[in-house]
Amino acid sequence: MEFTAEQIAGILEGEVDGNPNEVVNKLSKIEEGTKGSLTFLANPKYTSFIYSTKASITIVDKNFIPENSLTTTLIKVEEPYKAFSKLLAYYNQVKNNKTGIEKPVFVSNTATYGDNIYLGAFSYLGNNVKLGNNVKIYPNAYIGDNVVIGNDVTVFSGAKIYSESVIGNNCVIHSGAIVGADGFGFTPDDKGEYSKVPQTGNVILEDNVDIGAGTTIDRATLGSTIIKKGVKLDNQIQIAHNVEIGENTVIAAQTGIAGSTKIGKNCMIGGQVGIVGHLTIGDNVRIQAQSGIGRNVKDNETLQGSPALNYGDYNKSYVHFKNLPKIINRLNDIEKNFKND
Repeated sequence: MEFTAEQIAGILEGEVDGNPNEVVNKLSKIEEGTKGSLTFLANPKYTSFIYSTKASITIVDKNFIPENSLTTTLIKVEEPYKAFSKLLAYYNQVKNNKTGIEKPVFVSNTATYGDNIYLGAFSYLGNNVKLGNNVKIYPNAYIGDNVVIGNDVTVFSGAKIYSESVIGNNCVIHSGAIVGADGFGFTPDDKGEYSKVPQTGNVILEDNVDIGAGTTIDRATLGSTIIKKGVKLDNQIQIAHNVEIGENTVIAAQTGIAGSTKIGKNCMIGGQVGIVGHLTIGDNVRIQAQSGIGRNVKDNETLQGSPALNYGDYNKSYVHFKNLPKIINRLNDIEKNFKND
C-alpha cells in the first residue's frame, strides 16, 4: 500500500512541510530510514538523525524548526508519537480488512453472523454460535458451541474458543490463545488417586479486551471466569478458573494466576509473576516482575520479591542482601577478635 504525504497529513490532521506528493510504502526507524519509508521524531536524543535519514517522510512536532537542510518531507503534528501510533492503527485496519468466507470452512446450520464477516479457510463455527458485525475469524480458528461474539472482534489463526464463552465488542484474541478450557479441578481419594471435578462454568471477556498469543483462560467450575473491559493480557499467561480481572488491568508475559483470585482495576503486573489462589488484589496495584504473591493486597500497593514485600522495603532490604558476604566476614572477624581478647 502506498500513501502520499498529503494523505497522511489528512489522517493525522497535520501540516505538510515539503513535497505533498511524496510517496511511502513502508515504515522505518529514523536512523534506518530508506527511500519510500515513513518515520517519526519524538525523542529529542534522535534529532541528529533527521538530517541524515533517507526516509521520504518524517512525522515531527508542530514546533520543530530544522537547523540544517533536510531531504525528508515533514508532517508537523501536535504529538508525533501518538500520531505515529494512530497511523499504525490505521495501517493495520486497512491491512487486515478482510471480508468474505473462504473455502473450506465448517459453519453449523444453527450458527448466525452479522455483516462484513470474514471466515478464513479451515475455521470452525459450532452449534448456536452468534457472531456480530465486522468479526474476523482467521484460518484454523475454532469457535465452539453456544459461543457469543460481539462486534468488531478479531480471532487470529489457531485460537480456540471453547463452548459457552462470551466475547464482548472490540476484542482481539491472538494465535494459539485458548479461551474456556477446563479449569484445573481434581479431588484425591483415600488411595491418592485423583478424580476430575466437572468444570461447568464459562469465560466472559468484556469489551476492548486483548488476549496475547498462547495465553490460556480457564472456564469456571461454577459461574464465570471474568476478564473485564479494557484488560490487556500479554503472551503466555495462565488465568485459572473463577479468576476475575478488573477493568484496564495490564499483565505481562508468563504470569500465572491461580483459581478464584480477584484482581482489581487499573493494576499493572509484570512478567513471570505468580499469584496464589483465593486472594483479593486491590485497585491500582503495581507488582514488579518475578514477584510471588501469597497474601491479599490493598489498593495502591507496589510490591516486589518472592514472597513479595512492599516495593520500598524490598529495595532497602536488597541493599543488605547484596552485602551479606561482607557482613558475614565482618562478623567472623569480630568473633575472632572477641575470642582472642
